[in-house]
Amino acid sequence: MAGTPSKKRTTAGRKKQQSRGNPQKAHVSRDPAHVEKPTARDWIGAARLRTLPLAITPILVGTGAAILVVDVFHWVIALFCLIVSVSLQIGVNYANDYSDGVRGTDDFRLGPARLTAGRKVRPRTVLTVALVFFAIAAIAGLAITIRTQQWWLIAVGAVCIIAAWFYTGGKRPYGYYGLGELFVFLFFGLVATLGTTWVQAFALPQEAWFGAVGVGLIACAVLLANNLRDIDQDRKAGKRTLTVLIGRTATRWLFTVFLLIAFAIAVFLAWIGYPIAWLTLLALLAGAPAILIVWTYRDPRELVVALGLTSLTSVAYGAFLMWAFIG
Repeated sequence: MAGTPSKKRTTAGRKKQQSRGNPQKAHVSRDPAHVEKPTARDWIGAARLRTLPLAITPILVGTGAAILVVDVFHWVIALFCLIVSVSLQIGVNYANDYSDGVRGTDDFRLGPARLTAGRKVRPRTVLTVALVFFAIAAIAGLAITIRTQQWWLIAVGAVCIIAAWFYTGGKRPYGYYGLGELFVFLFFGLVATLGTTWVQAFALPQEAWFGAVGVGLIACAVLLANNLRDIDQDRKAGKRTLTVLIGRTATRWLFTVFLLIAFAIAVFLAWIGYPIAWLTLLALLAGAPAILIVWTYRDPRELVVALGLTSLTSVAYGAFLMWAFIG
């Protein structure tokens, strides 16, 4: 009888350890000793600068298409569109750092260490920084709305911020169910490019639509390269990205097809009357090596290079298309 209470305490202790509680807090230590002092390099790394070209490209293409229509460069509006796009990109990167970190997903990753998962910054601090960048995007978007008097843009902006958060945030993040590429195509391809054109020209010519599709496909290719690198770790963490669902080989094919279709669109634009668009093929100087790495890599870390090359491909693609439209 004397040993019974001890046995009960042991059993209760084991049950307590097995309890997961809130999945958003399951892997976060409350002990201040686990929080290291971050450096400026840590914060810059968490902003994921390799992805920022994806925020610049749609503004280039959208602005070029707008100038094609009105023959005027509304540089102030274009600048604020850039602020919205870049702020959203940085905001979603910090939001992903927070959400994946507190879920424990980043505990398995091979890429650069994250602020939250690396216990370098308290999760709430990372979340606050993400919200600050979302607020910057909202303020810049509101300025565009007031300047253009297109009040429905407030709803579009709200949807963009909500989509940015629920990529990896919330109870059922769509990035964990194979929908990341679809939303990237919609928001960093169609919405960003066409929105930039509309607020400057109040029109959506076919050139803007073609450019938006090309931009969106390259952005999706960047996400595929990222998820291909993390495929094994995402499986362990229960993150069902499109790459996890379709496997390595299909992801390689999809990555290649996305890039080739984007360049096929540029060739089509060159053929219908924008000869400078042929110069977009120079962006393959970065895109072709990225495709080669995706097909031949041995160490998943090599895909970090492929991701960076694909991002450079994106901004070069956008710059040449803009030149083609205004040239």
